[in-house]
Amino acid sequence: MVNTVCYFFVFLIEAVILWQYSSNLFTAKRRPWMQFTLLFIFYFTMFAVSLSEHRWLNMALYLVLNFIFLLAIYDLKWYAALFHSAFIAAIMGMCELTVYSAIEHFSPHFLAKSEQPQNVVIFIIFSKMIFFTIIYILIHLLKGQQAQNQQHDKSVLFLIFIPITSVFIMLMLVNISDSFLLSPLLEGMITLSAFFLLINNLLVFGINQYNLKKSMEFTQMQLMFQKESGSVEYYEMLRQQNENQRILIHDIKKHLQSVAMLNEQREHDKIDAYIRQLVLSSDLREVSKLCDHELLNSILCRYMQQCVKNHITFHADIRSGTTDFIADNDLTSLFCNLLDNAMEAAGLVPDSFIEVNTSKREKTPFVVITVINSCRTNPFSDKAGQLRTRKSDTNRHGFGLKSIYRTVKKYHGDMQMYYNDDTFTFHTIITIR
Repeated sequence: MVNTVCYFFVFLIEAVILWQYSSNLFTAKRRPWMQFTLLFIFYFTMFAVSLSEHRWLNMALYLVLNFIFLLAIYDLKWYAALFHSAFIAAIMGMCELTVYSAIEHFSPHFLAKSEQPQNVVIFIIFSKMIFFTIIYILIHLLKGQQAQNQQHDKSVLFLIFIPITSVFIMLMLVNISDSFLLSPLLEGMITLSAFFLLINNLLVFGINQYNLKKSMEFTQMQLMFQKESGSVEYYEMLRQQNENQRILIHDIKKHLQSVAMLNEQREHDKIDAYIRQLVLSSDLREVSKLCDHELLNSILCRYMQQCVKNHITFHADIRSGTTDFIADNDLTSLFCNLLDNAMEAAGLVPDSFIEVNTSKREKTPFVVITVINSCRTNPFSDKAGQLRTRKSDTNRHGFGLKSIYRTVKKYHGDMQMYYNDDTFTFHTIITIR
């Protein structure tokens, strides 16, 4: 009865440790009452199964249920959830094995006297104190890197092998210690092996976090490079526009003389056309402020300049505050790929145009992004409804569209595309939360 109560408190402590670890490092996608309910169900199940005293089953259940809990409650990919569940299981197992081997080394019959509750309590206190201390230190070291810790890629699958094999080795060492009478030297070697396994898992976790940090820094550097590149092009466009305006102002006297000459000849239609041509000149257009988002404004101005060069009419209506919640790297990927595709299609059509609009649906958390562009032919294939590419290298196309889909999915959005045969226009409608 006393051992049953001890086991209950063991799983209670492990549940608290898991909750502290996950809630401090990851972003929850479920409400707190759902977190506690699922955690209670899982750990009560483990407690009930542990009464059978089957080590392999207990450890397997511990790993699997922790994996399900992390995957269901927190915003993690399945391979990231599996890595953290395996890591926690390995750390917990190594702590118990270290304490177990140390006790066996100094007091060979200490744990054999299971009828003495104080022995079990001492083992539980020491092993869980070490387990909690290690997790507590990791939480404080990594708490400031919460966003980074969730950006695992699939390469972490190779690292999962190490904590899982460590758990297997730990269970084998425990079975060997229980089945055979070992010398003090071998007991000491098992204790040292458990300690090395623990250090090995901590090193693997630390190296993984270091790689994530470097990857995040590289991504930020790439983003800064994109911003600087866009800013350089944007300010170069402003410089060119100012120069063109100065040239136009310099030539205004000549234009007025031409208008006066046409007026003397009573060529009123030619005067109207001449003035209209001057008014609609791109040199007099104010393109430096298309929206209030600095980065998006730079992107749109850059594409507007390209459209002017390619004789494509460009119009943008970006409502204030509709894109502020989108990260800069996602904003760049989304709009640049959308406009690249639109320019590729519109460039083949005379008197073509591109329209970009963003707006917020009233009384909803949704933002709608629409891109409408001229398109000569239906880009969808007749059979599968897939977009056809006009690029010669078909093996390297489609990455822009995949990037758009990935960004839309990241913000829990939806994208629809269709072709209007009557107006020869291609429509892209994106709804993101």
